[in-house]
Amino acid sequence: MANSKKYRMSFTTGSLLHLESVRLAELYVEIGCWKEVSAQALESNLLQSRTQRTLKKICREVVARLKHLSAEELEFLIASDRQDQGYTLWLAVCRHYRFIGDFAIEVLHERFISLKGDVQYEDYETFFNRKAQWHDELDVLSKLTQNKLRQVLFKMLRDAGLLASNSTIIPAFPSSKLIKLIVRGNPAQLQFFPIFESYLMRQAL
Repeated sequence: MANSKKYRMSFTTGSLLHLESVRLAELYVEIGCWKEVSAQALESNLLQSRTQRTLKKICREVVARLKHLSAEELEFLIASDRQDQGYTLWLAVCRHYRFIGDFAIEVLHERFISLKGDVQYEDYETFFNRKAQWHDELDVLSKLTQNKLRQVLFKMLRDAGLLASNSTIIPAFPSSKLIKLIVRGNPAQLQFFPIFESYLMRQAL
């Protein structure tokens, strides 16, 4: 059965793109225009890509994700430590790609609070097949593309510091400032992360 709200499944361009995202965020905070950010990044090869085609592709992907962060969240991204940067970029990815956001809530967060302790490829496959019943855009993907999407998603989780190399879930400990920024935007999006309720309560004090 088709779902009117289609999933965007174009996240094979790169994983978390940490360094690239911070560089473009810094440029945006400086000039305040995403179009100009892209133009300057392409002209100066800010992301140090080997080819212009790759540069354009990565720049377009990073900008699309960063647009989902507020001005305050972008400033926080630039100023924070690497751990909070990873969490903030994961937040942007989950906002941009609803498929990843749903996976984060329905698989990563759900398994964490259920004390399952890990996320395996089999969990992804179960989630994907369940969603494919309602999303025709998933049904038409080749097996090769499906495997690539799974591979990239798991690498994003590792890059964000949320999943160990052995697929064990790593609890998230975002700073109180990041928690407040997320709550201010949409408290439900804290479920994008494997967070202990007790930790959130302590941070709220």
